[in-house]
Amino acid sequence: DVQLQASGGGWVQPGGSLRLSCAASGFTFDDYAIGSIGWFRLAPGKEREGISCISNSGSSSAYADSVKGRFTISSDNAKNTVYLQMNSLKPEDTAIYFCATATGWGGGDPLKYDYWGQGTQVTVSS
Repeated sequence: DVQLQASGGGWVQPGGSLRLSCAASGFTFDDYAIGSIGWFRLAPGKEREGISCISNSGSSSAYADSVKGRFTISSDNAKNTVYLQMNSLKPEDTAIYFCATATGWGGGDPLKYDYWGQGTQVTVSS
């Protein structure tokens, strides 16, 4: 079975940091059919937001303006895992975070993504 599992969420105070992981099973991120891996989030009352994307080689990445300069996406193909380092967290970052894969460059468009993992909750509050 093809599965993606996001983990690493939790509660953190404003200004804090978390690192999310997206682990794949049943396929590898450097598979020819995987063009990119993206992170999305869904907050109550808001639409799903694409926040970061990385190419399967790890050579290209992109960020939404809302997280640029605070979040960093990276990949470790040996571990078949993509990470999202989140620094300087704000209360508005509170959401369920998901990872997903696309056959091409998915960017921030959820319609370009094929496989989605279970989300991990991130809560930023004092």
